[in-house]
This record gives sequence, C-alpha cells and structure tokens, in this order.
Amino acid sequence: MTELNEKLANAWEGFSAGEWQNGVNVRDFIQKNYAPYEGGESFLAGATPATTKLWDAVMEGIKQENRTHAPVDFDTNVAATITSHDAGYIDQSLEQIVGLQTDAPLKRALIPFGGIKMVEGSCKVYGRELDPQLKKIFTEYRKTHNHGVFDVYTPDILRCRKYGVLTGLPDAYGRGRIIGDYRRVALYGIDYLMKDKLAQFTSMQSKLENGEDLEATIRLHEEIADQHHALSQIKEMATKYGCDISGPATNAKEKPFNGLTSATWLRLNLRTVLPCPSVVYPASWISSSNVT
Repeated sequence: MTELNEKLANAWEGFSAGEWQNGVNVRDFIQKNYAPYEGGESFLAGATPATTKLWDAVMEGIKQENRTHAPVDFDTNVAATITSHDAGYIDQSLEQIVGLQTDAPLKRALIPFGGIKMVEGSCKVYGRELDPQLKKIFTEYRKTHNHGVFDVYTPDILRCRKYGVLTGLPDAYGRGRIIGDYRRVALYGIDYLMKDKLAQFTSMQSKLENGEDLEATIRLHEEIADQHHALSQIKEMATKYGCDISGPATNAKEKPFNGLTSATWLRLNLRTVLPCPSVVYPASWISSSNVT
C-alpha cells in the first residue's frame, strides 16, 4: 500500500463504502453517509470564552468601520492570489480554526484581475493611492476581465449600457461568481486531487496528437493545468498556517480547515467546532479535543 493510499484508508475508516472511494465523488460520499436529523437544537453549544473574545476583537474593527465609513485597512500594492499573503490571525493563541483572506483581520484584498479602474476608484474613495507600478502592469501588460468584456460588447450593447437600458452586465462583476467545492479537499486531500487532475491532463494526449476537437481540447488542457497548479498553491498556503492538507481530514477539527482554508467567513463563523448531526461521523472523529 502506498503512503497516499494508507492515508486515505486511515481517514476513511468508519465511513460507509461507495464509489466515492474509487474516484472524486463527493455526492456519493454524502449519499452513503448522510442520515436525516429530526431532533431539536439540544446538540448545539453556546460560544466558548475563546469564541467570544475573538468575536469581540473583530467587532471592535467593525465598529471602527461603521464610525469612519471606511475599511480598517486594505492593500494598495499586492495583487491577491492564493499565496500572496502570509498567515493572518485575530489572536493566534485562541484560534482553533485558522485562515484569513489577507494577513490581518478586516484587511481587504486587492483584486485587480476584474478591472483596474474599479480598484483605482475604490482607493480614491478612501483617500489612498494605488501603487503606480501595479496600475501600469494591469493597464498596459495584463488584460483584465473588465477590459475583455468591453472588447466583445457590440455598439448597441455599449449604448444600452450607457443609458441604463441594460443593467447587471458582466463588466460590473469582475470578481466572478465561481463556487469552489472545497469539501473534496477535506475528503481526499490535496495530493489525491492533484493526482486526479494529472490523470485528466494526460488522458487528453491522444486527442491532441490526432487533432481531435483541437481548440476545445487545448483550452481544457490549459484549464486543467491551471487547476493542478492552484491545488499546489492551496497546499502551500495551508503550510503557512502550519497545516498539512496533503491528505484527507482525520477528525472534525481538521475538516473545516481542509474544507475552506482561506475564507474569512469560516474564521468568523465556525469558531465553535462541533460535528454536524446529519452526517454519520466515525467515533474516532469525535472527542473533546475537537471542540474549541
């Protein structure tokens, strides 16, 4: 048994078997291990002292923002990527689940890939200046989403946009609306997912060699390569927090971090780690050490 297979076997012990063990299939895992919960709220626990203290610290920043009508802080010279920031904490000594969007609580990330003009406008609103070099890169060298959308608008669409006939157009949604299924990170671990992406990548070799559906195949080839690289970056980002997510989660505490490592809402809203009563957890997952 390889080291990866051994990790999977140990983490999956106690769960009902299914197709999810033969390939990436989160739905099958849920269907095989889900049990309806028809009880009341008695399983819920109140906030721990650590939770309360951490939330109070965050609320002080939110109160400041409400008074000043401005973010506590935001980047002006670092374009946000998966690995762009060092580990960030509210109070590391109290935290059981870690992972801020940037390197400090309530510090907003700078995401210029959607549109540099929107970023520059936001900086000006709050009396800050966008880094000139960053502006130059995303104006002259790196095409943004906003720029790309405007390049494909027809004259009629541009006129309708200008006079408000059409609203909600894609140029205004530069951040994107892609929903990542991070549950698979907790279930399989990064190494397994990267192995799966590599298999997908190599499976298209014959299509490339035969020129079959070449444009779509080349595009998919590149996108899978990007996904493989992104998984590697997620693993690197987790390492900054001292977390090894190469393998699947082995207890209820690891599960939330492996599931959504860099999300701010996770840090703020999953402070009390309790197993969900709707999922059948192995006994080894549930212990007093898993609860903050």
